[in-house]
Amino acid sequence: MYGADSKLTRMIVDLGASDRSELADYDLCVVGSGPAGMTLVNELKDAGLRICVLESGKLKPTRRGDRLRRVVSEGIRIKEYSRERILGGASTTWAGLSSPLDQRDMEARPYLRHSGWPIAREELLPFYEAAAERYRFPPLAFFGADGFGALKRDGDFSPEWSRVEEKVFLAAGEPQNFGREHRHVFEADGVDLYLDATLLRLESEGERVAAGVARTSDGREVRVTAQTFVLATGGIENARLLLSSGIGNEHDQVGRFLMNHPKNYHGLLSLARPVEELPYYFGCLFRGYAGYAGLTLDGDKQAERGLLNAYVRFEPLFPWSDNEGIEALVLLVKRSKILLAPVKKRGEEGLVSLRDYAETGDDSDLQNERKSALEWLGLVFKIALNAPRVAQYLFFRLTPAKPKIRTVRLRNFMEMEPDPENRVLLSDERDEDGQPVPLVRHRSTELDRRSLIELHEELAGEVERTGLGTLTTTLASEDPWPITQDASHHMGTTRMGTEPESSVVDTDGRVHGVENLYVAGASVFPTSGCANPTFTIVALSIRLAGRLRSELA
Repeated sequence: MYGADSKLTRMIVDLGASDRSELADYDLCVVGSGPAGMTLVNELKDAGLRICVLESGKLKPTRRGDRLRRVVSEGIRIKEYSRERILGGASTTWAGLSSPLDQRDMEARPYLRHSGWPIAREELLPFYEAAAERYRFPPLAFFGADGFGALKRDGDFSPEWSRVEEKVFLAAGEPQNFGREHRHVFEADGVDLYLDATLLRLESEGERVAAGVARTSDGREVRVTAQTFVLATGGIENARLLLSSGIGNEHDQVGRFLMNHPKNYHGLLSLARPVEELPYYFGCLFRGYAGYAGLTLDGDKQAERGLLNAYVRFEPLFPWSDNEGIEALVLLVKRSKILLAPVKKRGEEGLVSLRDYAETGDDSDLQNERKSALEWLGLVFKIALNAPRVAQYLFFRLTPAKPKIRTVRLRNFMEMEPDPENRVLLSDERDEDGQPVPLVRHRSTELDRRSLIELHEELAGEVERTGLGTLTTTLASEDPWPITQDASHHMGTTRMGTEPESSVVDTDGRVHGVENLYVAGASVFPTSGCANPTFTIVALSIRLAGRLRSELA
């Protein structure tokens, strides 16, 4: 057992501190404890099955876990904190933003190679609703005109677009940490968690996986047997494990079609007149959720021109924007439940407008990267060094006064086409367990870039036509291409499909040609759209849990 407290008499075992060389025969072995894996286990905890979860990390970050995050990048650089080795996985660092996939994201697009999901969006709708009900995602209706969309009427300007359309992105007031929130599943009979259990490989016999071999931090190998295995280790690691195990790659599809949502700033909108409030577009807390409306090219225009579903968001520029002292202050407030409580309460009762981009949404490296005690103390010094700007920010944050906004910058997010040359491979480098470090090779294509360029062109015309202002953008002439930041959304490397020649898993997530091996997470996405993937990841895990409940029962 993990700990002596009666509240911890659940089956949580630090495998590195035990002397086990083999784990008992389970009905189901889930590898990974992030949103995909924890959702799956939570859904099955009362199914009468013997379930184990293998987690490479522990309850808190470890140096070994951080070292195992290493990846070799060619093209867009992968951020290491997007590959956490800790209970809860990447949900321990994410900002919580979510949105469901659009209809066009899942349909076959004639101009887009390898597009189209083998399941219809309508099939996912009840699982999105279940994710909202059980995992704190917003109900689907809240993404619409009568939910967050009601704020459009509350701003100083309410443009009527003709060639672009809005897409809402929302986060729970406190982002979900799947490891912390669902650790209770290991109190259920027959549901066990093994920490410090890094899966090295799967061993197959015929058309079945016979066992998994895990290694602990002290170098011991532990054999795990189960009737069924599920890989839920993220878009990069799922592919690496299959490649290392030599499973599921008969048609050279494992690791291909890697997609991301490359992001960065580009474009400035000079407003025709100063604006004080535009919460729908600039971002706010509203009814317990943080969110904003981004802008995409109208769906008909996308189809007519053969474009992808890129989007931009408006980020107001304040006198204190990009100030590290304010970002440090916001981070400390986010980590303090006492300091955050009054702001959250106001957001639940009404509306709290954004006063700095760090308050909600796309968290930066400063907010996400691992910090030592000294580095946390360093945040206080950043605040002190930037005291005048911090005081200015606090004045507008804590009083009814409203700053006048004259300039807005564009934050750009790209959809990537499913390109088989964007992929995960095994590099020549080895980690401390002797396993190949993943080589991630992905760059945006001409279609990816053209889709964002044409969105900028249409948006420039729209803001002038509506009288909002003037958009300055040089995206079409930029070389090198500036939209290159990793969004930590690693999708598509074990894509779902009906034909083994062009996919890795079937419509249930089962690896083609292997009777008892499934894959969960964004790696099964055939296309990515522009939506943050976690809402869909959880919906698909709930769906998979239903399949496994029937099969294993």
